[in-house]
Amino acid sequence: MDTINPIPNDQLAPEFTLTDLKGIPHSLTDLNNRIVIINFWSAECSVSQRCDFEILSLLERCGEQVVLLTIAANANEPPEMLAKVSAERGLPNVLLDADQAIADLYGAQTTPHLFVLDTDGILRYQGAFDDITFRQREATVHYLQDAVEALLTGSKPEIPQSPPYGCVLVRYSPE
Repeated sequence: MDTINPIPNDQLAPEFTLTDLKGIPHSLTDLNNRIVIINFWSAECSVSQRCDFEILSLLERCGEQVVLLTIAANANEPPEMLAKVSAERGLPNVLLDADQAIADLYGAQTTPHLFVLDTDGILRYQGAFDDITFRQREATVHYLQDAVEALLTGSKPEIPQSPPYGCVLVRYSPE
């Protein structure tokens, strides 16, 4: 198996276009001048589920300055399941990355694995949603929220990278 290498921070994030569950294309460049949260997501991952509701709450507090791109990149999750679960959770525009090309481009390892871009499209944070793990049940650091709030005030995140935590992103190897 190839090693997955994350993209470096403080560089222009790689451009991509993916279609949503309705077949409508969405490009990263369409979101210029906004803070972008890219969330590699799973319908089946309990960590993604927990984070979904908190991310939507964060978006509500931030208004139109911050936008979420939810990318479904698990090879084992059919579009019907993605549509059902995303509707239940109120997620807008889940994008399909069925061959994991964008997940590989960004070095996504888990669901969720989050990437935050500033208004110029520069990657400023990547990693976990917060510091909750199997052994640590209460968050003491809210990485995503802290990164977004720093960018909203014109600063860089104090913590630009953390180890992603969640469910392993499911990939199928070509035979």
